[in-house]
Amino acid sequence: MSDGKLSGQFFDAAIGLLQRVRDEEAEAIEAAGTLLADTVASGGRLFAFGAGHSSLAAQDVVYRAGGLALMNLLAVPGVVGVDVMPATLGSALERVDGLASAVLDSSPVRTGDTLVIISLSGRNALPVEMAMKARSLGAKVIGVTSVAYATETTSRHVSGTYLKDHCDIVLDSKIAIGDAELTLDTIPAPFAPASTVVTSAILQAVMATAAGTLADRGIEPPLLRSGNVDGGHEWNRRVMEQYGDRIFYLR
Repeated sequence: MSDGKLSGQFFDAAIGLLQRVRDEEAEAIEAAGTLLADTVASGGRLFAFGAGHSSLAAQDVVYRAGGLALMNLLAVPGVVGVDVMPATLGSALERVDGLASAVLDSSPVRTGDTLVIISLSGRNALPVEMAMKARSLGAKVIGVTSVAYATETTSRHVSGTYLKDHCDIVLDSKIAIGDAELTLDTIPAPFAPASTVVTSAILQAVMATAAGTLADRGIEPPLLRSGNVDGGHEWNRRVMEQYGDRIFYLR
């Protein structure tokens, strides 16, 4: 089998997953976008969190041209990406009880805010505790996860629960256990993960819904423009000045 055929199979798999989430998660995506719009309109703040490769989708909606200026990254040292050495430390930290509570206690998250938590498996202590603690603080939680993991894996949180069990809205990425879309007789392990593609698309659909919902209410969505187009920096400066008290990545 040629590499070209494999690449086509991966695109087909990714497109199939995108079509599934478009059709099967439409109601949840609409609800999530509406919740973000409600939060913006009521003076709340927006946060996104993901550990490991799930952090890629969280970072994709923060300080992003065409995105909501109010979306802030809730970063946990050591788990944001693979820049930590050794890389396996990030995975280990996801299983540490108490870390999420410590992070939220020292974060700006408060009642009236909304936190988007991204975790493919939703089984580790960090995302589960993050959701539980955020809700105890009075924040709303949107979880982006693969619900299939909850039926085929064991929770690593002391409660025995998963991220999906502690969210106001759950967005199911439909990713299969193991996050690898392709197999080949000559390759001993499955390969070609699609979770980043699908999760990022889900979140951008949520952001688009939030922007449209705000506009429908007569509220200008606090969107950023590209700094690489004429007038982009001036536009962004205005938005950041208007919403500076709710933007934490500037400090």
